[in-house]
Amino acid sequence: MAVSGVTSSTSTTNTSSSSSTSSADATDATLNYQSFLKLLVAQMKNQDPTDPMDASEQIAQLATFSQVEQTIKTNKNLESLLASESLTQASTYIGRTITSSDGQTSGIVAQVEVTSDGVTAITTTGKQIAIQTGITVSSTSSD
Repeated sequence: MAVSGVTSSTSTTNTSSSSSTSSADATDATLNYQSFLKLLVAQMKNQDPTDPMDASEQIAQLATFSQVEQTIKTNKNLESLLASESLTQASTYIGRTITSSDGQTSGIVAQVEVTSDGVTAITTTGKQIAIQTGITVSSTSSD
């Protein structure tokens, strides 16, 4: 079956390293969803009138793409929730003494930075300690 009326376009998306993977996936899925709709319309316009596409197959295709779209939205909401949880957890480190997992770096946490790569504690002396498995956190003793 020949399909006419569908044009292809090339789009370039620049994403920074701080942008999340799901937003890139959402963009790709949206482009794919839009492409699917264009193909579906072209398929319907150009189908053989004596042998039309099965309606149940068409509905199944639409339902599948709808599920993908909802899954992407759910993932985006979960990432937002996880980022909020990371920020809440990170704030509990401020004012505490932290020691890196290798025991080489230690200090009182002055600020915490939450990025897509993880959580980093910055001590009062400017040292950076990645919040990861094996760190030691203790309450700061006052002199």
